[in-house]
Parts: sequence; structure tokens; C-alpha cells
Amino acid sequence: MVYGFLSGSLALLADAGHNLADVLGLVIAWSAVWLSSHSATATFTYRFRRSSIMASMINAIFVLVSAGMIAWEAIERLATPQPVAAATVLIVASAGIVVNGVTAWLFARGDNGDINIREVFVHMLADAAISAGVVLAALATLGTRWRWIDPIASLAIVAVIIAGTWGLFRESLRLSLDAVPQRIDQAEVAAYLSKLPGVTQIHHLHIWSMSTTEIALTAHLVRPAAMIDDIFSTSVAHALEHRFGIAHATIQIEATPNDHGCGCARSWRFADRSSPVHDSHGQHVHSH
Repeated sequence: MVYGFLSGSLALLADAGHNLADVLGLVIAWSAVWLSSHSATATFTYRFRRSSIMASMINAIFVLVSAGMIAWEAIERLATPQPVAAATVLIVASAGIVVNGVTAWLFARGDNGDINIREVFVHMLADAAISAGVVLAALATLGTRWRWIDPIASLAIVAVIIAGTWGLFRESLRLSLDAVPQRIDQAEVAAYLSKLPGVTQIHHLHIWSMSTTEIALTAHLVRPAAMIDDIFSTSVAHALEHRFGIAHATIQIEATPNDHGCGCARSWRFADRSSPVHDSHGQHVHSH
């Protein structure tokens, strides 16, 4: 950041600003991990698992806002180009390629499906590419002395930052709104539940993320002829975890259909278990 101000290079300042945002993102992500490690309380019965989702969203918003500020400044500089110490930019940006490249490699080794780790990896990889672009811009400025190269390079950096952050922001927003995680196919889960012995209807099926790595499910299964069966519930929970990665499943067994007037969840009925039928919303459901 200091060399960005001293050299007068908006491109280097943008690169450094993005690195600074990544440092902030690491601090936020670490804070979320620390909060999630706390024990459950009478008020926070799920502990602070969702803090990891909030951390991802806060970091993405911060990066997108920073990118907008850089773009605004770059457009102004196109109107009034300013001199740039290209040699200084070249040296500092070259060091940035090494630092960001090594850091991205370290986080690639630790990617276990956590959206925060993936977010940091994408940012670091983008930073390495951005630093390479700044090096090219500095070389072009040294060769031509054209002052407009730096703001143009800054706008290109903004495009890379937005492209690398938007998808992560959208996913963190989905998770914060309790949407079904992208890697889960709700229809496939419903199809599995429909094949369970004695199940004639499924309703109140909800799948959501408790954190960036943990998925929960609740479902009501109608089994008219079945008694309370702990072995059945345990085996279903075990299968959901190993087949779909849903580690927190709550299954309610009912003898008769009862939607409770909720109206917030789809309902799957299976009149003939060898043929497809329609659910309460007119959707086709296949059972075998």
C-alpha cells in the first residue's frame, strides 16, 4: 500500500488493496472458526456455526466495495492521467507474484470443502494473476511512457476481483438464507427417502447449511403401518450422512399425513410405489 501511494500507481494500489482485503478476510475467517469452536449454550444451541457463513459474506462484500472504489478512481484518472514510477511498481509487483502464488498453493492443500478456505484460495490465486498483470503494465509504461496504461490496468484488476468474488458472495448469500446447498440435490434426497420401507408420503423436507461445512436436514415421513423404530431412524441418518454429506438429520415418523398447515415445504406422496405420481404442487415424483 505504501509503495502504491509513493509510486503514484493506481494498479499497484489496487493490487495491494486486494491483498489487504485478503488479510482482513483471513482474520474474519479465523474469528469465525474460533467462535464455532465454542460450546453450545442455552441460547445458542447450535453454537456459533453460522458465523462462518457470515464471515464469508462480510469478506465478499468488503472486496466488492473496494473494487468499486478502485474502478471509480481509475475512471477519473483516465480523464487526468498522472505520472507513475514504473520501476518501483515492477519490483514490488514481482515480489507480489511470489508471495501470493506460494500462499495460494498452501491453501489449495487445505481445501476440505469449506467455503472460507476456498474463498481465500481463489483470492490468493487472483492476487498472483493481478500482480503479474501489474508487472506487464509497468513494463509497458517503461517502454512507452503512456500514462493511461496504469488506470486501464486498474480497471482490468477490478474485473478480475469481481469475477473471483461474485460467485462466492452469491453462495454465501444463499447459505445465509437457508437455501439448499448447491452440492445437494433435494429431489435425489427425496427419492432416497421415498424408497424407505413403509414410507407413503414425505413432507416438511428442509435442507440447509448450519455452517460452511455442515449440512442439516429435517423431514416428516409418513409410515402408516410402522411402529416407532429407533433402528430405522438411526440407519436413515447414517445413510444421509454417507450418501449426501448431511451430518445433522432429524426425522419425524408419522402414522397419518399431517402437513400442519405450514404451506412452506413440498410434499411427496406415493400412492403406487411402482409408478410416478404427483406431489401437492403438481410436480412429477419418480418412485421405484
